[in-house]
Order: sequence, then structure tokens, then C-alpha cells
Amino acid sequence: MASKLLKTEVKYSIYLPDGYETSNRHYPVVYLLNGYTGNEQDWIQFGNMLTLVDQSVVSGKFPAMIIVMPDGDDRLYMNKYDGSYPYEDMFIQEMIPFIEKEYRIRSERQFRAISGLSMGGAGALKLAMTYPDLFVASASYSAAIRSDKVLATYGNDDQERFDNYFGRALGEGLKGQERLTEHYRKNNVFDIVQNKAPKELKRVSYYFDCGDDDYLSPGNVQLHMDLKQLGIDHEFRIRDGAHTWSFWRESLPIGLTFIGKYFSR
Repeated sequence: MASKLLKTEVKYSIYLPDGYETSNRHYPVVYLLNGYTGNEQDWIQFGNMLTLVDQSVVSGKFPAMIIVMPDGDDRLYMNKYDGSYPYEDMFIQEMIPFIEKEYRIRSERQFRAISGLSMGGAGALKLAMTYPDLFVASASYSAAIRSDKVLATYGNDDQERFDNYFGRALGEGLKGQERLTEHYRKNNVFDIVQNKAPKELKRVSYYFDCGDDDYLSPGNVQLHMDLKQLGIDHEFRIRDGAHTWSFWRESLPIGLTFIGKYFSR
């Protein structure tokens, strides 16, 4: 897809359900986001999504759907702090309209959801919470959400580690507390939960899970506690596992089954 906002092309993979080419049916859609260092092919190559989704649809776990996998480009699914690379704006303003024009997709909010793993899991949560008028449900796996303390100390012994991940959106060279910028607050899931009107957050149905051996489990548990304290319904699971594809291959059918409930009347 040619992006005017990013001044480049954005790659994506797309899963079309069995029978798409021979019918006139319009389908619900899930935007499925990849993790850090991944791309638009990760869910196909490592996640075995084609087989998992085909089998789940045939067995009736969830309805037939179109699944779009955009290249996350290691941008944390947010705009760069200085506006020079507005990835989030591209996704919302260009990609969703483009996809829903190019393919037979039901464009009503009730039939649009978002999902992802790790960096993409954090992106799925953040985008669903930021745009509750666009998404009916969100399913995240091992979401890369961290406390302020963790961010402030992330890669202190290796500044390049911070710059190559958070720095791509928040700005390179930031150290300690100076990383907790206004741009960070705007895009941080925990800040969004505390600052957004509960009635807006409640418009989206949330599922998220994490492995008990995953280094990201503390952040996911904290999100569960925050949502529970605010009375925001959600489904949260800690399962046996770590930050691995074997865990995410188990998560995907669970998350899409959760989403599929909201696509069915």
C-alpha cells in the first residue's frame, strides 16, 4: 500500500477465508499485528496462522473472517514523537480505509477487531483503547507493556538497546526519567486506562494473556488489576509458557474465538 503520510510503501499480508473468490459475501476483519523485529509474514511463517485459522473455522470455533497483517516496522504502532513518521496515523487514516475498499469487508465497527503479540499486543491494546469507535474487540498476547520504572531503567547499561526499540517512537538518546515524556504518556496503555473515560474504554471487549515465565507478565498482571479496579470487563489469562511462538500459537485461536463472539449475532 502506498502511504502518503509515511512517503513509502507499507507491506501487508492478508488471509482470505475459503470461498472468498467464489462468493459475494462481505466478511468481518481482524488486524493482526506482529512483534518487535518481525514483519507482515511472521504470523504465517512462525505462527502457523493459516492452518490454525482454517481448522478453527471448519470446527466452528469462530466465524470466517479476513485477517490483515501489516508490517509493524518496529514503530510500536504509534506516531514518532516529532511527527516525522506517523505510523499510527497511517494505520488509522490510510490502511484501514484502503483494506476495506480493496476487499469485501463489513465496514461497521461491530465487525472490526484488532489483535497482536508482544509489541503488537501492546499496539492492539493501545489502538483499541484510543479508537473505541473503530474496534469492537481486542485480543493481545504477551503484550509489551511496562511500568514507568521499567522504562526509566530499560537498557541503562546499553543506551543503544533503548534507542533501537522505544527510541524509534519516543526519541533517541533519552535517559532515565526524561523518557517519561508527554508523548510517552499519550501512548502508554496504563496512562490511557487511568485518564480515558471508563464508558469509552468499556465500548471495547478485551482479552489478553501472558506466560507465567514471560518477563512481561508483571505488566500484564498490573493491567488486569487496573482494569478490575475501574470495573472494566475483560478476560485475562496466565498460562504455562514464556515469550515464545509456541505460546502464541496456542493464544491465537483463543483470542480469535473471543473476538468471533462479537462478530456473531
